[in-house]
Amino acid sequence: MRMGRRLFFVNAVLLTSLGMSASSLLAQTNSKSTTPVPREGGWMQRHESINKRTKEGDIDLIFIGDSITQGWNDNETWKKYYEGRKAANLGISGDRTEHVLWRLDHGNIEGISPKVAVLMIGTNNSGGKEYSAEDIGEGIRAIVAKLRDKLPKTKVLILAIFPRGEKPNPQREKNAKASKIASEMADDKDVFFLDIGPAFLNEKGEIDKAIMPDFLHLSPAGYKIWAKSIEPKLSELMGDEAVTE
Repeated sequence: MRMGRRLFFVNAVLLTSLGMSASSLLAQTNSKSTTPVPREGGWMQRHESINKRTKEGDIDLIFIGDSITQGWNDNETWKKYYEGRKAANLGISGDRTEHVLWRLDHGNIEGISPKVAVLMIGTNNSGGKEYSAEDIGEGIRAIVAKLRDKLPKTKVLILAIFPRGEKPNPQREKNAKASKIASEMADDKDVFFLDIGPAFLNEKGEIDKAIMPDFLHLSPAGYKIWAKSIEPKLSELMGDEAVTE
């Protein structure tokens, strides 16, 4: 067996143990979505502020994502549901899967062992044709694999990418397909998957501005829907009493 093929086989076996197939590994080698890269400017400042919070320790719950996650901003819903759970917000506006992968290797989760990591990422990869649904799904899977490797005691709750756009549209469909690919990593033991997207939609599949003013980012009412929708599963994974109204 040639050395290149031997190395591929070994890597495939390792990733398969994390819920990833050899074909997934091949897909990753050709995808920007799975190649860790940083960003510049204010992004790096936010990254360093997350590292500073991580170094303080005492973290039992982390939320990982982009601007939708960063937008929690310690609002009243965050305080009610997560402040008492020693939660940390690891969201950075504009992030794609590859940026999260870089952050996980550069301090964002160093020295901590939270009970649960809530992951919702991928919508910033989905505009245009640069990334396919498969690329995005593999990017999410790569993040989950990295979390399992670096935080072996942490339960990972993957959230389907939230719907975007006032009405059903191709970008939503791409994100839904990517989420389905990511969901295949869920083993209901260490990795779990939840799709709360329908909670943001009316019976016609439309988004109300009261929930997402720009049909992407959440309002305070939208964050309350998010919190309430994941609370039963989150409470189960955290091993604590569910927050109620």
